[in-house]
Amino acid sequence: MPTFYSRWISNWEHKLATRDNNRVVRPFEWGLDWLGMPPANGNSSHVMHEFVRGVLAESDRFFAYATPGDYRLEGEQLTFTSPTATPYPENNVVRAGFFPAARPDGRAVVVLPQWNADEQSHVGLCKLLSRFGITALRMNLAYHGGRMPPELERADYHVSSNLGRTIHAARQSVTDARACLDWLEQQGYQRLGILGTSLGSCIAFITAAHDRRIATGVFNHVSMYFSDVIWTGLSTEHIRKGLFGQITQDELREYWSVISPAAYLDRLRGRDLKSLLIWARHDSTFLPTYSQQVLDYFRTRELQHEVFTLPCGHYTTGQFPFNILDGVVMCRYLARNL
Repeated sequence: MPTFYSRWISNWEHKLATRDNNRVVRPFEWGLDWLGMPPANGNSSHVMHEFVRGVLAESDRFFAYATPGDYRLEGEQLTFTSPTATPYPENNVVRAGFFPAARPDGRAVVVLPQWNADEQSHVGLCKLLSRFGITALRMNLAYHGGRMPPELERADYHVSSNLGRTIHAARQSVTDARACLDWLEQQGYQRLGILGTSLGSCIAFITAAHDRRIATGVFNHVSMYFSDVIWTGLSTEHIRKGLFGQITQDELREYWSVISPAAYLDRLRGRDLKSLLIWARHDSTFLPTYSQQVLDYFRTRELQHEVFTLPCGHYTTGQFPFNILDGVVMCRYLARNL
């Protein structure tokens, strides 16, 4: 039976999750063109199935990239051309805020905020990391912030009912994050970590699984499958409406497995990778049952990790006092383990 506290958090979550009135229900699209394939003429499900099978067999190739040659740091803003091209010029320029520690000691972390994060999201966290002696590089995910095409009000092109474009966007964010690691290495940082929140957590998982330079990962809100969050989460009801009647949850789980942590966590076995897994007990977006699957996986495979449970929900994580608690826990973990 729900307690007074859980009902209070649930009501607060719902209020925060529904305050935006600019969510757009977009039509379902296979988006095979985003994956470099021609229209399938009624056989799209088979083509997508074969694409997924190929990626999972050679994921190193799928997430391969060329190091950019045009890094440019102006003040605290790093820019460079994304290794993964899109039709949108704004999105092809990666933007990352640089927050160097006062006394750099070779430690740096790439910070990946949540879906639809504004330009100020995680800036306070990055400043706190620098006070803990860790340099932070906060990267805008694909289609976020200054990377957003002018026709959008939200980062809809990163997560939507267009299956192929969503896969392409996640791949772009992974290759961009790896390019950020390249730049940090060029600046002399040798101990590299990654910190991701919500959508950023998913991208951080995939990046860590494919880049052995990452020694420590902080995954703030966790789920095994990208699709389960979209199918069941409070904040993605408008996307589910676009998918309804066109595809099942199981089918979506298969097609989006290529951008899900579950597909790549086995790559962490045998690695000296320390991980902090954070989940929220009253989460209405990353439902606790899906977070528990990640915790169970790490425990049964005996992967190095610690777990922290937030006494709130998904959106309320960003509210006082939970945002302070979350930030301090992440910074202290990185200070000890990176």
